[in-house]
Amino acid sequence: MVSQSIRNQYLADPDVQLMLKVSEGDNAAFEDLVLRYQDRLVGFFFHILHDRPASEDLAQEVFLRIFRSRERYEPTARFSTWLFRIAHNVASNHRRGNLKRREFSLAAGSGSHEQLTADTSLAEKSALMPSRQLDSLEMREVVRSAIDELSDRQKTAVILHKFEDMSYEEIGEIMGLGTVAVKSLLSRARIRLKEALEKFA
Repeated sequence: MVSQSIRNQYLADPDVQLMLKVSEGDNAAFEDLVLRYQDRLVGFFFHILHDRPASEDLAQEVFLRIFRSRERYEPTARFSTWLFRIAHNVASNHRRGNLKRREFSLAAGSGSHEQLTADTSLAEKSALMPSRQLDSLEMREVVRSAIDELSDRQKTAVILHKFEDMSYEEIGEIMGLGTVAVKSLLSRARIRLKEALEKFA
């Protein structure tokens, strides 16, 4: 049972208030939360997966988990922090599942090498002409490629910080890390991104 002091700390969050209504059986409140967060969740997953249908499926999975556990809900964080903690877990599970499937496919000789080559070809081609000016579309691809080179944890931290405007403390709560560890992740990620993007300066 969550202590009353912790509970009171988050009651000012209007989305916590909505979720408490959901826990009491208010389906309209749940629909409100879905409308507020579905685009953000799909965006979060898309930055990780670059697959729109899969991102939409995972966002739906997050909402299903929330709805199924609604009666046990206790406000232990801001609603957005709690939501993205669930999303982070769903993304991690999805990546582990994909890794197992990819290992099986490689063992079976399914042509994954060709896909890997296709995924990295843009950065390699651009690196042949580092002094030329990149157009906005190509720059987005370069940035995406650079982010994809980060470790899973670095990538998640960058997405939460850059695209979701989360504080170090919130990212730590979502990823199960201390603030110092989050700062270290983001610092290493910035160094790697800077090194990757300097090729195209």
